[in-house]
Amino acid sequence: MAKRDYYEVLGVAKTASDEELKKAYRKLARQYHPDVNKENPQEAEAKFKEINEAYSILSDPQKRAAYDQYGHAGTDPNFGAGMGGDFSDFGFEGFGDIFDMFFGGGGGGGRGSQRRTGPQRGNDLRYDMEITFEEAAFGKEATIEIPRTEVCPTCSGNGAKPGTPIKTCPHCGGSGQVQVTQNTAFGRFVNVRTCEHCHGAGKTIQTPCDECNGSGRVRRNRKIEIKVPAGVESGSRLRVSGEGEAGLRGGSPGDLYVYIYVKAHSRFERQGDDVISEISLSMTQAALGTTILVDTLDGKVELKIPEGTQHGTQFRMRGHGITHLRGHGRGDHFVRIKLAVPTKLNSEQRELLKKLAVSFGEKPAAEEKGFMDKVKEAFK
Repeated sequence: MAKRDYYEVLGVAKTASDEELKKAYRKLARQYHPDVNKENPQEAEAKFKEINEAYSILSDPQKRAAYDQYGHAGTDPNFGAGMGGDFSDFGFEGFGDIFDMFFGGGGGGGRGSQRRTGPQRGNDLRYDMEITFEEAAFGKEATIEIPRTEVCPTCSGNGAKPGTPIKTCPHCGGSGQVQVTQNTAFGRFVNVRTCEHCHGAGKTIQTPCDECNGSGRVRRNRKIEIKVPAGVESGSRLRVSGEGEAGLRGGSPGDLYVYIYVKAHSRFERQGDDVISEISLSMTQAALGTTILVDTLDGKVELKIPEGTQHGTQFRMRGHGITHLRGHGRGDHFVRIKLAVPTKLNSEQRELLKKLAVSFGEKPAAEEKGFMDKVKEAFK
């Protein structure tokens, strides 16, 4: 089944900015997360993987440029090396033959064969982690579980059943390559190709390993300890070296990339390393001044409100913000004052406010007379 266009998967235009890509990805990731879609988890998981794959390509400038120019072929791990001269990875084996014919096996085909027979680095892996606002502020240590390929513990990656021989390929002499001589009207030319019998390994296995069936790698679920640094922001990426897929033919393993997403807080808003929150004050508290308890990342902290505080005033509580990611200390917590005006007053409260208004030189609004008051006035 052909892959869908990555831009179509995320529902964005090809001219979409990085911020538009991120916004579309977050929306879809929340919508199709397997933990949310309990009714049809398999379909949701497939959608979730497709969305992650699309975003991992389009969020990387180099991978996106290659995809825009070459489509899905440009996302192949060997793409960059192939464009350097080895066209055989993309089905253009004829080009390799032409280089070999004119350069005696020293062209693109020779280099490509050598690269395929040597050690190959394992693929990188991606894991999305959602953390709370507080965990982002102070950091956390977590254990995650990821599925990945690892070197087979039974055969140590050589693919052979322990105790059975691994022989040098008799067709290529262990080089993984064979030379084919061609006689043409221009003379004799030598073409170097990957050995078809050992597939470039240079060795043949008599009895494959029972655990990995001769592949040298097995699928495992591995638990990994992750340390999320304090002050991390949503969208940040952590690199865990060597925790990706196992390499081939003795190649080094890939890396694990952990993408961090921070949940929204019900009361706090983040601006850089500062925290913003709102507090409602009554008219009397704002006018006379008071001391209140403010919810912060460190718990409840006292804040003195001076008399005459106006609506929208901000107070700074130093050092109660988010830990600086690259450095010492923390940001601040800003409290924004919101004036709460009472909506219901009893007769006593109303009279007191009228007297207060008069004392300020204000003229209170005249109250509309009721029906009985109007009747009494008529009889007078």
